[in-house]
Amino acid sequence: VDRHFPVVHRVVWRMMNGHADAEDVAQEAFLRLWRDPAQVREGAALRGWLMRVATNMVTDRFRVKPMKTMDDGIEVADERASAEEHIDRSRAVATIDAAVASLPERQKLALTLVHFEHMTNITAASIMEVSVDALESLLARARRSLKEQLAANKTALLATLSAERT
Repeated sequence: VDRHFPVVHRVVWRMMNGHADAEDVAQEAFLRLWRDPAQVREGAALRGWLMRVATNMVTDRFRVKPMKTMDDGIEVADERASAEEHIDRSRAVATIDAAVASLPERQKLALTLVHFEHMTNITAASIMEVSVDALESLLARARRSLKEQLAANKTALLATLSAERT
């Protein structure tokens, strides 16, 4: 549980756009495993099974009732950073989070698994139960959509993010 919960929770949280129920969904995936461990096929990767169950639960929740988003994607600023830098960083993070949140569910999941959770394409495709080619197609469409959405804010985002690295 300690090894897999943080990853499952982060993916669910991002899929649910920061909704407060993300922890409940992640915990429910682990409860399903605890109640009936025979559900996991012998030789199957536990993390993959948990991710598949959790992402299916998110999909089911969206079918029943769409989630409202929380604007909680703001990270704590370095104590040395000025208030202005913190505000700029918060705006950049919020802009990127909003763009990711607006992606179709499967594109958002593919992007989350590969770019935010640093999974290989093979692992992510297995979790999503799609071919690697299908995953790469989802990633390409997600990247193209993000590029289009963020193009208007490109200069401001790059300035904010590069200023933070210096």
